Amino acid sequence: MSEQDTTEGAGARKLPAPLAAHPSVRAVLARRAERPAGPPPVIDADWLRALCLEAGADDAAAVSLDHPDLAGERDHVLAALPGTRSLISLMVRMNRDNTRSPARSVANQEFHQTDEQVNAAARTVARALQDAGHHALNPSAGFPQEMENFPGRIWVVAHKTVAVAAGLGVMGLHRNVIHPRFGSFVLLATVLVDAPVSAYGQALDYNPCVDCKLCVAACPVGAIGKDGAFDPLACTTHNYREFMSGFTDWVQTVADSEDAADFRERVTDPENASMWQSLAFKPSYKSGYCLAVCPAGEDVLGPYLDDRKHYLDTVLRPLRDKTETLYVLPGSAAQRYAERRFPHKPTKEVTGGWRPPAKRGPDQDPDPGSTAPREE
Repeated sequence: MSEQDTTEGAGARKLPAPLAAHPSVRAVLARRAERPAGPPPVIDADWLRALCLEAGADDAAAVSLDHPDLAGERDHVLAALPGTRSLISLMVRMNRDNTRSPARSVANQEFHQTDEQVNAAARTVARALQDAGHHALNPSAGFPQEMENFPGRIWVVAHKTVAVAAGLGVMGLHRNVIHPRFGSFVLLATVLVDAPVSAYGQALDYNPCVDCKLCVAACPVGAIGKDGAFDPLACTTHNYREFMSGFTDWVQTVADSEDAADFRERVTDPENASMWQSLAFKPSYKSGYCLAVCPAGEDVLGPYLDDRKHYLDTVLRPLRDKTETLYVLPGSAAQRYAERRFPHKPTKEVTGGWRPPAKRGPDQDPDPGSTAPREE
């Protein structure tokens, strides 16, 4: 096959004659001749920030992949987008009163709507960077995640870690990022790009947390300790009841039931309706109370400073007083805490969806691959 020397524009090379004559090939080569320099080697930070805000973000900052706090993210990021040089953290704020509502339908819709907004903003930024000649990728801000890796790491990039490294906030006791202005009422996304940025965000030199410990008081399963301790299993078992692990537990209950009557004894009508709603619409969080009560952030702090008693009565108390089922692992610290601190909230023992031990005889060792908690 004969070849034709395609000398139009930068990056020209010898191509087979039929390929060189193709209209699309000729168009690409013509554009290269008009723009021989290619994309800018360094992304202008001011241009990038304006792009993020125009796309719908309320705040944004970039951070180098070489930042020491991102060492644990590096391999995962490069696997997602080889050649990544920078990460762009985007933040979209939530409506506070919606998030604080004891009506879970209101609070959950706020989470999902904001999640859609921050995903859309990140996608718009990635598209603009791509159009400028860069390689860019925006992993999901929430679900779906990489479930083939479960129960290991199921996320592409840790958005909170990136946001803190980029200087958008500080991680609070409740394990949510606290923005200096918007407080805890934010959701995050990250864009990966294959170029450095002219200026990176700087870590905050103070913590927006006001050390009120309201997140500790609001958590119905005691997942947050006053000393900074955190019980992720207690949080996951209750708050994410209707996500993957809770759904697995619900299916196991169906499989273990002798008949329909037995199943109805194990699972109430409201629980079935709530699970159906999560499957038909979007998964529902059982509790975002730690975030809802947080007064940190310059836009949020005023009412707490003006009248702390009124703040507690109108923000914290409705969530603490609400009658609701709390999902706990049998014999766990979360179960003991919930029964002691919230006697009006019935507890329900569940497996949390963790794989139970394999059935075994009295002389057999436990299944070494089981991830289920076992009584000692």
